[in-house]
Amino acid sequence: MKTILSEQQVALTVKRLAHQVLEQHLKLDNTVIIGLQPRGIFLSDRMVHELSALVEPASISYGKLDITFYRDDVRTELHVANKTDIPFSIEGKQVVLIDDVLWTGRTIRAALDALLDFGRPSKVELCVLIDRRFNRQLPIQPDYTGRAIDTITTQKVKVFWKEKDGNDCVELIS
Repeated sequence: MKTILSEQQVALTVKRLAHQVLEQHLKLDNTVIIGLQPRGIFLSDRMVHELSALVEPASISYGKLDITFYRDDVRTELHVANKTDIPFSIEGKQVVLIDDVLWTGRTIRAALDALLDFGRPSKVELCVLIDRRFNRQLPIQPDYTGRAIDTITTQKVKVFWKEKDGNDCVELIS
């Protein structure tokens, strides 16, 4: 097991990602932030917290999206559905999708399908804590990346969140 990001590095990376999103979407007036269930919401919750210190909190439109029934492996693997909470229209908005790890791109493809049930955004961007650059199965790339790493198929990247796992860190498990 190898540590990719320590607790302090996770905190700094989240802060940097929030600043990068704000740099591209000043005031967030036509932008919505959507965290992907189940584990992307820990990153999105923290980014929204960081953004709240930089802009008027009322200007932040924040939702959570469950993609369970849009996955292409829903019939072959057991997935537990989570709650979708998007209390606003995304029609014509700029959407920043947030997830913890980007690997094959299949989760993001499912998220794009699910998003269309809530309207047609003008633009969709992707923010991830970890980008596993190789083994992508779909042509999906992040717009905002915490850390890009090179892994092989047999390795796993595990993101630990204090709220769920008791500590913050990212580990590479062989």
